[in-house]
Amino acid sequence: MNIEEAKVKLAKYGQEHVLKYYDELDAAGQQALLAQIEDTDFSILKRCSELGKGSERGVFTPLAAMQRSEITEREAEFTAKGIEVIKAGKTAAVLLAGGMGTRLGSDNPKGMYDIGLTKHVYIFQRIIENLLDSVKAADGTYIRLFIMTSEKNNDATVAFLKEHDFFGYPEDKVTFFKQEMAPASDYEGKVYMEEKGRISTSPNGNAGWFSSMIKAGLLPLIHEEGIEWLDIFSVDNVLQRICDPAFVGATVSSGVSVGAKVVRKAAPDEKVGVMCLEDGKPSIVEYYELSGEMMDAKDEAGDPAYNYGVILNYLFNEKELEEIAQKELPLHVVEKKIPYIDENAQLIKPEKPNGCKFEQLVLDMIHMLDSCLPYEVVREKEFAPIKNATGVDSVETARELCKLNGIEL
Repeated sequence: MNIEEAKVKLAKYGQEHVLKYYDELDAAGQQALLAQIEDTDFSILKRCSELGKGSERGVFTPLAAMQRSEITEREAEFTAKGIEVIKAGKTAAVLLAGGMGTRLGSDNPKGMYDIGLTKHVYIFQRIIENLLDSVKAADGTYIRLFIMTSEKNNDATVAFLKEHDFFGYPEDKVTFFKQEMAPASDYEGKVYMEEKGRISTSPNGNAGWFSSMIKAGLLPLIHEEGIEWLDIFSVDNVLQRICDPAFVGATVSSGVSVGAKVVRKAAPDEKVGVMCLEDGKPSIVEYYELSGEMMDAKDEAGDPAYNYGVILNYLFNEKELEEIAQKELPLHVVEKKIPYIDENAQLIKPEKPNGCKFEQLVLDMIHMLDSCLPYEVVREKEFAPIKNATGVDSVETARELCKLNGIEL
């Protein structure tokens, strides 16, 4: 894209201010800005008017989970099936690792955070060690590991993992790709600039992973390797089991479009999304959408009907993901704190929300599918999220859970 083409595109969307400092940039800076303008979808900015309105939800009804009692009873069957699928090369793991460790007081990618006490134990290390457990269970069959980074942390992530020899995972089985970014704007839909030559952007939500894989040109690799199932999971959780045979086997055997790991809620009002049906199709009801009546509802066994919280670990059927990719996912407008440069080109880091970010969410991907298996896992063994430095879901709580599971820190 040249400067004249950029001016035309920006004028179409009322974003001419993006070029305010263009003449002050060096040649490389100018080219970088023009490339960003070319790649940016400014059409979404008109959606700012939807902030606070939320999308209309349908009628929620309970969706029963496969509980630990049934899983334990059929564990040998599920494990055998899962090992068969893994050894055939039909599963892959997709690590969503585009975030930074800002809330943990770190300027590095979140996966580089060290939770060790007497030695180095990095979040990336814990995740790869968990994946290696599945490799071992499948007689040494390595599972393709896709790692989604962001433009903000890609180089640091790749360098860190190479420096540590991928913590024992074969480098030729690891594939990196970057998550697509969306522009961030003020409440009127004017994009913020984070530098003189850079539009402020943010990742396009936790449903952006598959479209980002497609944009990165990874579908031919997926087809070539015969991958039929993709296990996506977040970098947050240092205890999660990835592509574990029993989960893979249960999901495949059930004939569903997606398997979802869930945990029993610690309390009726715990702040986690809950698996359910929405207008008869699988979905997730957010904790703030649960009515008192839903929290009080019971199933046939007398247990809470909306009792299973998601932990962001899903096993998707790849062919059905390609079908979803042909459709348009809902876009969620969220209010956030967005750093920007002011009229004097000084960087401002706001203390309260000052604009809009635009995200697509996994719950909408799931709702586009016809069937889902909520698969119960034991919270203390598979759910140790690190979202904060201290307190709830923190480095502190994750360390305690690691110790409880015999992991040396």
